[in-house]
Amino acid sequence: MFEVYITKAAKYLPNEAISNDEMEDYLGLINDAASKARRIILRNNKITSRYYAIDKTGKSTHNNAELTKNAVVQLFDENFTAQDLEVLSCGTSTPDVFLPSHAAMVHGLLKNKSVELNSSTGVCCAGMNSLKFGFLSIKSGNSQNAICTGSEKVSSWLNAQMYNHEAANLKSLEEQPIIAFKKDFLRWMLSDGAGAFLLENKPRGPISLKIEWMEAFSYAYELETCMYAGGDKLENGEIKSWSDYKPEQWLNESVFAIKQDVKLLDEFILSKGAESMSDAMSKNNISSDQVDYFIPHVSSNFFVEGLKKGLAERGIGMEDEKWFMNLSRVGNVGSASIYLALEELMNSGNLKKGDRILLSVPESGRFSFAYAYLTVC
Repeated sequence: MFEVYITKAAKYLPNEAISNDEMEDYLGLINDAASKARRIILRNNKITSRYYAIDKTGKSTHNNAELTKNAVVQLFDENFTAQDLEVLSCGTSTPDVFLPSHAAMVHGLLKNKSVELNSSTGVCCAGMNSLKFGFLSIKSGNSQNAICTGSEKVSSWLNAQMYNHEAANLKSLEEQPIIAFKKDFLRWMLSDGAGAFLLENKPRGPISLKIEWMEAFSYAYELETCMYAGGDKLENGEIKSWSDYKPEQWLNESVFAIKQDVKLLDEFILSKGAESMSDAMSKNNISSDQVDYFIPHVSSNFFVEGLKKGLAERGIGMEDEKWFMNLSRVGNVGSASIYLALEELMNSGNLKKGDRILLSVPESGRFSFAYAYLTVC
C-alpha cells in the first residue's frame, strides 16, 4: 500500500462576494414579495457573504463544470501539468445535466488526455466521496496521482423563477401564495463555488498533507430522507420521484426545487454526527488531544454550540481554538465547503510540520457522515 498526500489545493469562487442585503437582487422575489424567513435564517446561520455564478438578471455566468475546471487548472504548473493527470474524481450535488456525468463534463473542458473518471453524487458528502476515490486509487497503487473536487452551482436552482409558477398556481386555487418553508429555508443557506485537491503518492512543495485515514457512515437504513430534490415527500416518509409526476406538476409543485425537512434535521444531524465521529476516532485509535485543527462543515452557525455539546458528551470535545471555519465569509457551498476550508488553512502559512487535522462532513440527505485525518509534512 502506498502513502497518499494532498500536495496542492485550489478554489474558484465566481464573481464578487454578495452581502445579505443583495441576495434578493440576484435570487429574485417570489410572487413579487420579499421573503419573511430570510432575515431570521441569516441571523441564525451567520453567513455574511457568499458567491453566485449568476448575474442580477438570473443569467448564469458559469455552469458547474466551468466552476470546477477553473479550480482544477490552478493545480497545474511546470512540475505537474494537465498531461500528467491520471485520475479525475468530481463530486457535486448540483450537476449541470443528468447525463453525462459531472466528471465527464469537467474533463471535456480540460481537453488534456484520456484519464480515469469518477463522479460522486449525493449532498455534502459528495466531495468527500470524490476525495476517497482518489485516496484509494493512489493507496492501492492503481494510480500515482489524482485530482479530486467538490463543487456546487445551486444559485440557478434557487432563483425565484423556479418557484413563481407554484406561487401563481396557489393563488389561482385561492390559497396563500407562499412557498413552503422547507423550500424557502434553503434559498438563504446555499451558494456557489468549487474546490480542488491534487493527490500524489509522494509529498511535494513547502507542505503536504498526508491522508492517514478516511471513514464514512450512513444511517439511511433507519432514518427518512431529510434533504432532497427532483421529487417530493409523501405522508409515509417515502420520496415520490419526478418521473412519477406529470410534466405540469413539475412546475405547479416545484418538484425540482431543493427541499429540507427541518424538523428531521434538528432531531438527528447533531446526534448522528457525534455518534459517527466518535466511532471514526475510536476505530482509528485517536483522541481529541491528537487533533490540532478541527474543520467541520457546518451548514449553519446555528448548529455549532449543539455540536460542541454533543462531542463533549461523547468525550471527543474540541477546544474552541482548534476549530477552523470560513462559513461566514464564503457561505455554505455544500460538497465544496470542506475543500474551501482546507484550501484556506493549507495556504494560510499557519500550518507547521506535524500538525494534525480532522475533517468532518455531515450530509442531511439521508444522514451520511464522512471524516478524514491528515498530518502536515
